[in-house]
Amino acid sequence: MQNSILIIDDERGIRDTLRGVLEDEGFAVKTAESGEVGLEMARTHNFGCILLDIWLGDGIDGLDTLAKLKEEGNDAAVVMISGHGNIETAVRSTKLGAFDFIEKPLSLDRTVITVKNALRQRDLERVNEQLQSEIAEQYVMVGESVAMRALRKQISIVAPTDGRVLISGESGTGKELVARAIHAQSKRRNLAFVEINSAAIPEELVESELFGHAKGAFSGAMRAKKGKFEVADGATLFLDEIGDMSPRVQAKMLRVLEEQRFEPVGSNTPVSVDVRVISATNKPLDSLIDDGNFRADLFYRLNVIPFQVPPLRERREDIPVLVEHFNRKFSAEYGKPLKEFTTEAIESLQANDWFGNVRELKNTVERIVIMSGKTKVAADDLPELETANEMPAISFRFPTFKDATDAYQREFIQHKLAEFDGNVAKAAEDMGVDRSHLYRRMRNLGIK
Repeated sequence: MQNSILIIDDERGIRDTLRGVLEDEGFAVKTAESGEVGLEMARTHNFGCILLDIWLGDGIDGLDTLAKLKEEGNDAAVVMISGHGNIETAVRSTKLGAFDFIEKPLSLDRTVITVKNALRQRDLERVNEQLQSEIAEQYVMVGESVAMRALRKQISIVAPTDGRVLISGESGTGKELVARAIHAQSKRRNLAFVEINSAAIPEELVESELFGHAKGAFSGAMRAKKGKFEVADGATLFLDEIGDMSPRVQAKMLRVLEEQRFEPVGSNTPVSVDVRVISATNKPLDSLIDDGNFRADLFYRLNVIPFQVPPLRERREDIPVLVEHFNRKFSAEYGKPLKEFTTEAIESLQANDWFGNVRELKNTVERIVIMSGKTKVAADDLPELETANEMPAISFRFPTFKDATDAYQREFIQHKLAEFDGNVAKAAEDMGVDRSHLYRRMRNLGIK
């Protein structure tokens, strides 16, 4: 029970007095005369708050009891009580995880307030833990392919550092999941994960979104506003679609990364920050650099630790696991019966090229869960899919001619490389291009 309280004190008079006062406040109260008895009761009951005397006579004392409670993973808010309090004892109690420290003779009014505050804090912590658990589940990286295991291993190595990370990969591959996984395993994990999508914000507002602005800096700036960099001070800033950043913002970004300080729009007062930057792109930045659309010096500062997220068609063995994951997620979310995908249906899904990657697969399973009235999903029940041995109809899938051209060339080159077992020289000869040109184009398109 969240309002259940345990009193551990070797003085019966104090136990009885506190019990009576707290029960009058509506709390369910149990008592223990020693640390050993209190620990045993804490193992079998879910207490919201424990009032624990430091001096317990024979047996283990209160500090040892507190240490044991925390060692066993008990999450009750512990309030220490002492008739011989001093700063050293209070500090040690706090370091061991105590919520508060009160001295005898006890003020009953203060004790009741302290208990209520402790329970409120414990409730907030439990809600936060639940939310963190739900977020972790929402952003879980699903898959046991060699590529995914290698990616998780790389994350575990890089996450504890403060090195800047650049995540590359096609749209829908899960670049944000990688960024969140790095943050979740970093020393900044208890602070914010702040994100900004450069492609989703009008160019004239990106600078203000990143660095903030002073009151009156431009028309409509009725009050000062903190930018994402300042909000992420001490935490992690995720810059998505970094390739869409304007040259002006790139120049200012370069200075911020070098100096860890900046001036908000319309202000001459510098702001210093400590931010770990993780960026992502679905565009080949080296190609943008060659075209003069992205700064090479900014690229080298962002690309301290490169990550490459593989497209779904390069890890088809993960598709059955992903289908089951999304099936369970959306069935629970929409209150629908869990679907059963036949072997033929799974094989059909694995044969698809998934140019929208995991995001497209996710949307497909969600559509099936919502729209299909059948419990068992056969291959014939699947939406129309593009199979691996068909050339994709991609011309209307991309916003610009260049994006469509790059996608077609990437697929064409990969088909040719597969045809010649990865032999670039033979593939180039068959395609009628110079080998060095093919190597350069492969690099620009992100083909290994």
